[in-house]
Amino acid sequence: MATLSSEDIKIKLLSYPDWEFYDNALHAEFEFDNFKDCFSAMSRIAFECEAQNHHPEWTNTYNILTISLSTHSANGVTEKDFKLLDAIEQIVEVQD
Repeated sequence: MATLSSEDIKIKLLSYPDWEFYDNALHAEFEFDNFKDCFSAMSRIAFECEAQNHHPEWTNTYNILTISLSTHSANGVTEKDFKLLDAIEQIVEVQD
């Protein structure tokens, strides 16, 4: 899978204001009301990751979820990352 150019990534991210592109990956941080809501979103995201066979680097501290997306086999950001990003956005939006 081909990596996207920085310009293409920046254009695509205009639709996703919670996400940034740096260090050759897409990054976002989401804050939830509590740990339970955060963990619930993580569980739903995990099922989507398995379905897409694409897994983020992420961390969780209490009610904060930090996610980094890149396609390691392509050594950069691909359409695969944006497909997962879109699914994550839908999951997180439902939590709001």
